[in-house]
Amino acid sequence: MLTWPDETTPWYALDQVQECYARIIRAILKYEKVMLVTADANAAGAILLNLGVDTAAIQFIECPVNDTWARDHGGIAVHGPSGEKYLYDFIFNGWGLKFPSNLDNKITKNIFFGRAFSDDVMCVDMRPFVLEGGSIDCDGAGTLMATSECLCSDNRNEYLTRDEIEGELKHAFGLKRVLWLEYGTVAGDDTDSHVDILARFCGPDTIAYMQCTDPEDPDYASLKSMEGQLATFRTLKGKPYNLVPLPKPDQLYLDGYPLPASYVNFLIINGAVLVPGTLSEKDDIVKARLKKVFPDRDVVLLDCRPLLSGHGGLHCVTMQFPEGWMR
Repeated sequence: MLTWPDETTPWYALDQVQECYARIIRAILKYEKVMLVTADANAAGAILLNLGVDTAAIQFIECPVNDTWARDHGGIAVHGPSGEKYLYDFIFNGWGLKFPSNLDNKITKNIFFGRAFSDDVMCVDMRPFVLEGGSIDCDGAGTLMATSECLCSDNRNEYLTRDEIEGELKHAFGLKRVLWLEYGTVAGDDTDSHVDILARFCGPDTIAYMQCTDPEDPDYASLKSMEGQLATFRTLKGKPYNLVPLPKPDQLYLDGYPLPASYVNFLIINGAVLVPGTLSEKDDIVKARLKKVFPDRDVVLLDCRPLLSGHGGLHCVTMQFPEGWMR
């Protein structure tokens, strides 16, 4: 699922952003279906056709939107113990009340009641818990990773302690444990350190993470501390994780403001891993390292620099659903 950027959404250089979305959609369609949420399906379809996208393969869903960060306003798919299909609808409050979210907070229910999903999918209202999809990452085997700075911020679930937040997460997702990152910052990030730009599971025993090797970089100390903490984490079997460092991209700016580029913001789909590229020599380093981690998948670099003007990336604008959930 992606949510389409148009004139009503707060994007810088909208034409470039729409071209970037077209690149992403074309890449995904080679491997799996795409649902596109948009305020105007005809207008979005016309632009995509002009950009060379096969719109016949897209499931268009119309509803009002504030912005286009599907990872954070999209429903989170969970299978129950007997295979039940639950679509969790958490509160989305604009990354801690920073931006308007009144429309985006309704998207999950709008697309559910608009019959975008198969009849056996159940939508579960998770109010009053506030949660963005980019703030968590799971290994598929009972472990979730998140940052304390984001999930424990006062502008999300201010009346809950960290232990209570952890309890909510364990109950909702059937977890055995939560790994809390206490470090990790990226210049220009306005999500309070979403984990999906810092560290990601590549399976139950492997974590890819952003590595900074420049002591002059303002994020060096925090990312170095995060690297050290990751080295102390253990798998459920008590073994150290296979840690895969992905270099911090060269710092990019917009009107003098730093942009939060991250190779860690990749998207795992059927048969491929899509990686936000920056058209630098570091792209090749990242591709080679991820190919070793995902030998059975294509590793595809996409130029996602236009997304950085909105302070996000490839994983941030997408939300996956399991096969067979979409109509």
